[in-house]
Amino acid sequence: MAAASGTFNRFTHWLKSPDARKYFFSTHFWGPVANWGLPLAAIADVINKDEEVISGVMSPTLAIYSGIFMRFAWQVKPRNYLLFACHMTNSAAQSVQCIRWFNYWYMGGREKKHPELVASDAASAAAKKVEQASKDLQEAAIGQAIAIENASKPAAQANFEKAQKVVEELVKKEESKNSKDGK
Repeated sequence: MAAASGTFNRFTHWLKSPDARKYFFSTHFWGPVANWGLPLAAIADVINKDEEVISGVMSPTLAIYSGIFMRFAWQVKPRNYLLFACHMTNSAAQSVQCIRWFNYWYMGGREKKHPELVASDAASAAAKKVEQASKDLQEAAIGQAIAIENASKPAAQANFEKAQKVVEELVKKEESKNSKDGK
């Protein structure tokens, strides 16, 4: 009890000193105070938000960001314990968010929470497969029609050329007949 009283007395004495005023009017104090919005929001999200709205990209990004700034807060002279605590709290809260997100999307949490979505997802997957099969069948039919057309073109061209020769021969015969009749 006496140790706690002594610590409290030293703290109150420090609060009255110019060092305390210097600290409270510096970025070493107000920067971390403003930064506490991040971990407080993360903690509120852990408590209140559904796993479906957790970002699988932003949560690990914020956890890594806080890890980097924890190191910064530790390395800066004088050490900024308030900033360190802020980022340690945020890193922990974001890590919990990452675990919740992974559990929801990859460990069956979504299926447990929304069993009706399992049937809906299966129906959507089946509809996509049917749609893809329809597209594949349509492409195959178009390809087959093109192949048939391309296969019949040479024969049609040959027939056209034969018919053209026959017509030319008939025209020549008719001209020669007309020229004989005209003499």
